[in-house]
Amino acid sequence: MLMAYEVLDREAIEREIATLDGWTMGPDGYAITRSFAFASFRQAFGFMAECALAAEKLDHHPDWSNSYSRVEVQLTTHAKKGLTDRDFKLARAMDEAFRARIVTPRN
Repeated sequence: MLMAYEVLDREAIEREIATLDGWTMGPDGYAITRSFAFASFRQAFGFMAECALAAEKLDHHPDWSNSYSRVEVQLTTHAKKGLTDRDFKLARAMDEAFRARIVTPRN
């Protein structure tokens, strides 16, 4: 059985967003959004597969789309009509999956 979760207030949302990289408040104020760009479709699809597993584990699913090497994500808790801790947990998991796919040049 899942534990209950509550909508975060504006102050808590601002604190959480400040800890994330590249996420912004959606225009309606009820979601956070981010665009992820990859070198290839394969990387983008691998990212989505990994994030899908994280979403299942959290029982919290993103609104997202993929166009070749770009993945657009919007997170909100539809059942609560706002942002909850689950949105930020999934955002962090997505950030981690993204960082794992970024190749840094060697000197």
